[in-house]
Amino acid sequence: MKSFLIDRYKKGGALRLGEMSEPKLRENDVMVEIHAAGVNPVDSKIRDGEFKLILRYRLPLILGSDLAGVVTRVGSKVTRFSPGDEVYAHPGQDRIGTFAEFIAIDQANVALKPKNLTMEEAASIPLVALTAWQVLVERANLQKGQKVLIHAGSGGVGTIAIQLAKHLGAYVATTTSTANVALVKSLGADVVVDYKNDDFEKVLQGYDVVLNSLGKDTLEKSLGVLKPGGKLISISGPPDPDFAKENGSGWLLQQVMRLLSSGIRRKSKRRGINYSFLFMTANGRQLGKITSLIEAGDIRPVMDRVFPFEKTNEALAYVETGRAKGKVVVTVK
Repeated sequence: MKSFLIDRYKKGGALRLGEMSEPKLRENDVMVEIHAAGVNPVDSKIRDGEFKLILRYRLPLILGSDLAGVVTRVGSKVTRFSPGDEVYAHPGQDRIGTFAEFIAIDQANVALKPKNLTMEEAASIPLVALTAWQVLVERANLQKGQKVLIHAGSGGVGTIAIQLAKHLGAYVATTTSTANVALVKSLGADVVVDYKNDDFEKVLQGYDVVLNSLGKDTLEKSLGVLKPGGKLISISGPPDPDFAKENGSGWLLQQVMRLLSSGIRRKSKRRGINYSFLFMTANGRQLGKITSLIEAGDIRPVMDRVFPFEKTNEALAYVETGRAKGKVVVTVK
């Protein structure tokens, strides 16, 4: 099958279009013919080798972490899906490889595709929607009437997180550039801080939750927005000791992560704020709940550009500019 893959880690390196064997089907797997694949910043980070200490991949490696497609075969213990089902999924970090014609995925990580979305729209959803769900619902336990700041509201995670937070009944602030103010307002943001003209930490205060997807400066400034007892949840790091334990990291790597996050954890504790790092995990059950919200019209995909499969390198380069509004997708079939 045709695939875009890497033979070694290289910062900014091009993916190689090559032929790979169709993946083996395990007893709990579904084989999916991929129709469309989402493109995410994590794809370039994996290519660059940023996660090689915590994610041990065998090379050559097919990249890609989002998909929508059709089930073609099922393993002997699969009960939830049948050949012909239209599905979407994030396959899990240990089994990525959606820049390809086929993929085998554990049925626990798969959900039926929303009936009201195209394959391209559906492929844009899993990684960013699961991230938003796991931050806002699972980790933050965001409640009606609470105040949440979602950084980078026009990005892939931000566009979905704003909509999910509004569905949960929260008061939502977000940061974005001047060009994207109208977009994030249309998604439901109550307060929009144009970072080109204002400093968010000077105009926002008393917030319960911050979802951070940006760098160290933004992370530390976010402490000033939160009230005592608030939660600062970052999906861009630094990883904390709890993540190291959950990830099964060895003692040395746990100490490295403890050191990396010591500054922000110390500053958070001083202010009575809880800091945590979240690395999204695949979950078909949660994705099924997201499907219901999409079919009910509570969440809609925000698409920037769709590239043909042979232009996967161009799609990844476009995502790396950081200028995409919502998601970028490649059409595989």
